[in-house]
Amino acid sequence: MTIRLHIASLALLAAAAFALPASADTGAPLGKWRTFDPDTGAPKTVVEITETDGALTGTIVELLDDGETTCSQCDGDRKNQPLVGMVILWDVKPKGGEWSGGTILRPANGKTANASLELTDGGSKLEVTGSKGIMSRSQTWERVE
Repeated sequence: MTIRLHIASLALLAAAAFALPASADTGAPLGKWRTFDPDTGAPKTVVEITETDGALTGTIVELLDDGETTCSQCDGDRKNQPLVGMVILWDVKPKGGEWSGGTILRPANGKTANASLELTDGGSKLEVTGSKGIMSRSQTWERVE
C-alpha cells in the first residue's frame, strides 16, 4: 500500500510540473514589460520578451510616449528604423538566478551594453541592468498583464 501511495504521489508531482508554463519552471521573464525613461521615470515602451533555443530576445511592441518613433541615434541597420518591432535585447541566457551574457540597446542614444535580467517582486518586476566595463545602469520594468 505504501509503495502505491508513493508512486501516486510521484505521478501527481510529475503531472503538476508538466502543467506549469515554461516561465515558471525556468524563472524566465517571458511576456510583456513596461519600460520607463531612465532620466524622467515616465512610461516609455512595452517590450515583449520571448525565448528561442534557451536565449531571450526583447522586442518593442508599443510606444507609451509622444517621443521618438524611430531610432535616429542608432548606427548601421537600425539607423532611422521604427522603434515598434525593433529588437533591443538579445542573446540573454540563464546563469544562476538571473539571465545575462546578452546585449541591450538603448534607442535614446543608440548605445549597447552587456545585459542582465533578474525577476523581482514575485515575478511582477524585472531588474534590467546594462553594463560596460565598470559602469552599469539599472532600471525596473513592470509586467504588463
